[in-house]
Amino acid sequence: MRADLVVHWGMQIPKTPAAIAFFLGLTAMAMAPKTTWSQSDEAPLYTFKSLVDLTATTVKDQCQTGTCWSFSTTSFLESEAARISGEVVDLSEMASVRYTYPLKAEMYLRHHGLHQFGPGSLCHDVLNAMGSYGVVPEFAFTGLDKGEAEYNHGEFDAVLAAAVKAMSEQRVLSDDWRDAVDGICDAYLGKLPSSFQFEGTTYTPTSFRDHLGLSASNYVSLTSFTHHEFGESFVLEVPDNFSRGTFLNLPIRDLARVVQNALEQGYTVAWDADVSEKGFSFRNGMALMPAEGQKAELWKRVVEEEKVTQESRQEAFEAHVTTDDHLMHIVGLAEDQNGETYFVIKNSWGGANPYGGRQYISMAYFKAKTIAVTMHRDAVRTKKSR
Repeated sequence: MRADLVVHWGMQIPKTPAAIAFFLGLTAMAMAPKTTWSQSDEAPLYTFKSLVDLTATTVKDQCQTGTCWSFSTTSFLESEAARISGEVVDLSEMASVRYTYPLKAEMYLRHHGLHQFGPGSLCHDVLNAMGSYGVVPEFAFTGLDKGEAEYNHGEFDAVLAAAVKAMSEQRVLSDDWRDAVDGICDAYLGKLPSSFQFEGTTYTPTSFRDHLGLSASNYVSLTSFTHHEFGESFVLEVPDNFSRGTFLNLPIRDLARVVQNALEQGYTVAWDADVSEKGFSFRNGMALMPAEGQKAELWKRVVEEEKVTQESRQEAFEAHVTTDDHLMHIVGLAEDQNGETYFVIKNSWGGANPYGGRQYISMAYFKAKTIAVTMHRDAVRTKKSR
């Protein structure tokens, strides 16, 4: 997350670069902007015809947290559960957050404080949590105190970050560090349940995962960068990859085709992307990559888009213009009035836009700004580049 975003969203964090870097760990996980939309606003310039619309739960709001990685991947797993078992279940986003934060703290401490620490993570961290802990319904673990209706992790993130920083500065790491980290997480999120009732049956988190037909080993993450060989897997060098997950490297044209093919086969896809461009507009419910000279016309008329190449996206990544800002859930495919194809994403910023919290992502934006995707391995059908 960039410093200007931190200030804009009102996090109570010191505004020095060093403080922001520490307390948020340079995380790129975008928090929900405070956007309003009314029916009196002008009609969108673009109209869409749905081509694929896959099962997904209702749009959620991550509010003032850096947990888009959990909201997006949990939504993805909800769609996977529906596809596999036929059951549409609202799963807890905060369960994977509660499970993951102590692991992030341990990585930070094992590296003597010389490692990224903050609220951001990636899709595979939710999969890792599912594999080790399991999954639970939302009602079994909300992560909210009694009477709370919205998430706000400003104080929680700052307290946890300050605690692990203090621990890392000790000459000898205390035997009590795990209890201390767990105590903070329990105080702000609650204790993870070991069992719960669902429709008259008692489940553990692992037995509920198995009941839904979910298995962490069935999922693969894909990316597209030229500083590694195509066709090989590598540890993606982004700050929030604290657990060093590996990604299969494909040419960007192939990656876009794999995602489209997955949707057409009935598989949704989790998406990690940069959302810092002017063309990414939650308010307008779209993401476009306007060509040079077209930016001034954005949202005034239909604009011509950039011709994205493998080289241009790599240059943006190397220049840190493309970073791992935000994770979302691709749930469909659509076509605009000019016959251009779009991915339909479910965001986690609430429903205050023209499409109830969903957005239409142009192919140019996807090719330029994608960091990675995660999908079921059976959905991967790589086709040759043209």
